Amino acid sequence: MNKQQGFTLIDLLIALAIIGILAAIAIPSYEKQSMSARRTDAKTALLDLASREERYFATNNVYTNDASQLYGTGATFPLQVPGSGTNDYSVSVLTPAGAVPATGATFSLQAVPINNQASDACGTYLLDNTGAQTNSNTHNPSSSCW
Repeated sequence: MNKQQGFTLIDLLIALAIIGILAAIAIPSYEKQSMSARRTDAKTALLDLASREERYFATNNVYTNDASQLYGTGATFPLQVPGSGTNDYSVSVLTPAGAVPATGATFSLQAVPINNQASDACGTYLLDNTGAQTNSNTHNPSSSCW
């Protein structure tokens, strides 16, 4: 009786099909998780900016739209939020009506997805001085994405 060694073509095709199916499931799941992690980076950056605005308000009795007063000399809006080696969000200060610049007794902040995040369905994250959090996703305007 001949003893065969190695794999047959059918064995290789079955293994290739299994790898293809696993990749079809794993890659979209990985991309979704990566986008979620980048959203967390943007939210952290926006909450840090809100904290800096509150500190500035405590000292000056007014909010500012000048990044150099919040982050130091040379800083300008929009700030880039780094993530995975690229800048994935642009963070800036708005007035409640949405116009730049904003100064006075209120502030509104936004994190706009760019580069790798541009296709993110959750859209732009918005935060104001009252702590209200929303996003620009017209299908789901609540902050559940964030």
